[in-house]
Amino acid sequence: MALTPETRYAQSGETNIAYQVFGEGPLDLVVTPGFVSHLDLNWTLPSFNQFAEQLASFARVIIFDKRGTGLSDPTPGAVRFDTRIEDITAVMDGAGVERASLFGMSEGGPLSILFTATHPERVDALVLYGTFASGKQLEQGVMARFVEAVDQWGSGMTSTIFSTVRQESAVRKRLAGVFERAATSPGMARALVQSIQEVDVTSILPTIDVPCLVLHRRDDPFAPVEWGRELAKGIPGAKLAIVDGTDHMPWFGDSRPLVNAMAEFLTGRRTEGRRERRLATVLFTDIADSTIMAASMGDKRWAELLEQHNMLLTDEFKDHGGRVIKNTGDGFLVVFDSPARAIACGQAVAAGVNDLGIELRVGIHTGEIEVMGNADVGGIAVHIAARVMAEAQPGEVFVSSTVRELVVGSGIVFRPRGLHQLKGVPGDWQLYAANEVPEHLEIDLRDDRGLHTADRVSLYLAKKIPSAFRAIASIGRRED
Repeated sequence: MALTPETRYAQSGETNIAYQVFGEGPLDLVVTPGFVSHLDLNWTLPSFNQFAEQLASFARVIIFDKRGTGLSDPTPGAVRFDTRIEDITAVMDGAGVERASLFGMSEGGPLSILFTATHPERVDALVLYGTFASGKQLEQGVMARFVEAVDQWGSGMTSTIFSTVRQESAVRKRLAGVFERAATSPGMARALVQSIQEVDVTSILPTIDVPCLVLHRRDDPFAPVEWGRELAKGIPGAKLAIVDGTDHMPWFGDSRPLVNAMAEFLTGRRTEGRRERRLATVLFTDIADSTIMAASMGDKRWAELLEQHNMLLTDEFKDHGGRVIKNTGDGFLVVFDSPARAIACGQAVAAGVNDLGIELRVGIHTGEIEVMGNADVGGIAVHIAARVMAEAQPGEVFVSSTVRELVVGSGIVFRPRGLHQLKGVPGDWQLYAANEVPEHLEIDLRDDRGLHTADRVSLYLAKKIPSAFRAIASIGRRED
């Protein structure tokens, strides 16, 4: 989505229920949220943006915050299911939807089941994801961690329950704490946990009389896949689709298999393949004066030298966490999640080839790339990185000003190399040579207890370039 959709309010009794509508697909899809949600904060997650874009490719999507959470009116305690059914009705009426397909995820699954059984005339199809029929199914270990997370509401502990992707980053945990505090109050969170434990729609499953798809990730950390199998058995004619994944929230991890299964079930066709876009640090290398050297050495000696060069560089790329995209003949295109690791790797390869009697030029830039399948990347960041490398002097690692600002505080010493006009790139670009990398840098970068570079990238863009952050968020990427 180019912008966060407009937030509207549906009147359910005396309570205002916040909802948003996006997408122009041929069918209406109402998303019933899980434990807690926040319509505005959802869109700050690049992964949510990507998931939403995938849904919007085949549906007009209606999302809402249930009462007591997010942007909807607060409520003093747990809400009865019959009241929450009225809330869904109010949202559908407010969005001008007579009939829709329902997507119930996690704690929203039992509510979607009950709504479908109560109002079958308003439901075309039912999709259930990562959910259950009875709160009694929750294992003691999971429930104990859930209760502990709620007792420490605002600390971000829910991130360690619902998503393995978010466990390692301290910053992300703090951001999850912000989300928790914004999404609901501690008292309401406790009431919701209690209602989850008490819910049981098992006896209603046989009454579901609309097409139903039960979706589940194979290694969901919160909802065991057996829950999905039991649901599919209990609902007449239900189809079961189990996809690979280790996250509970549908937009974390690879959401495409989930959305493809849903789209195929609801429309008879899979979603169109989209190029994934994300932030990355792109590194280019080449051998300085390679044409002259190849001519003077002859084919055989030059081929032997290239083989040594390739082995040395690929080992360093692997050690520094780089992903080799392609060999360009006398150099490489490599992608990193961390600009600091890319710089450290650039310095290592530039120094490592000295014994081979050659010099490298290295260029690094951080920006948006397009991931095209499993074999290639494209986008403006790749183009800029190549142009930065072209400006580098033999034996030097050149970086853009974006890279320099993202690693402030790392101890890396940069020398300004002036303003440059990069071929095919608008404007003047300040470039820097990374002259000195502290010896402790690699150890710090591998310490998962600290600040991840992906976090620094997101925080920097949010603070310094909010418009760029919005654009990147709208196209989505994985969280780390």
